[in-house]
Amino acid sequence: MRHRQSSILLAFALGLLPALAFAAGGADITGVWEMTIQIPQGEQTVEATFTQEGETLKVSMEGPQGTPMEGEGTVKESAVEWVVTISAPMGEFTLFFAGKVDGETMAGEVQMGDFGAAGWSAKKKK
Repeated sequence: MRHRQSSILLAFALGLLPALAFAAGGADITGVWEMTIQIPQGEQTVEATFTQEGETLKVSMEGPQGTPMEGEGTVKESAVEWVVTISAPMGEFTLFFAGKVDGETMAGEVQMGDFGAAGWSAKKKK
């Protein structure tokens, strides 16, 4: 019993307990994903890089003409959400992504402010 308590305290002290709890049930989307967004002008393919620590998500995506977009979000179980802001000639606007992760694929919807919503899908790159 004493050994088990010591192990739990050591794992907590090293910051491993959240990682162990996360590994037991949530999706891990860390890596580079190829995303396809269904915009009114047709499909747009972009590359997105996700860095995940527990439920916290940092996102880096290609914007229009390859400009970088940075954002943050969350992953809870298989639900994923993140927000990025685009600087465009018409000004800045925010994109709200929400979807579900299924292994090495995910899909959902992006809210594009006054431009409405669009579907998106992504596949993890090897």
